[in-house]
Amino acid sequence: MGLQMAKPIYRPWFDAATDSPLLTEYARKLDSFNGVLADRKVELAELENQEKRVVDLMKEVEPLLEPDVYEKVTELLCEITSYDMMSAFHLASKARAGRALNSKTES
Repeated sequence: MGLQMAKPIYRPWFDAATDSPLLTEYARKLDSFNGVLADRKVELAELENQEKRVVDLMKEVEPLLEPDVYEKVTELLCEITSYDMMSAFHLASKARAGRALNSKTES
């Protein structure tokens, strides 16, 4: 499962020209994400499986990190999570605003 590659390669975390994160592009290539796109809904089991993949990777990576790197990676993971939640809230608020505008123009 996941993003299958023939050999490990360096994948930058952000676009040097735009300073935009590239992780979303990589995530879109994951089998787990594409499975959700196929039916356009996230089932509880899919969410639980994704959580397990995240925790398993955390358990694999955590012991490899020196304390100072561990703190920075923890901060990075928290900021990425915050960014993702904020993006989701932003998209949801735009969708709600669009529906409200459409319902007013249809009245």
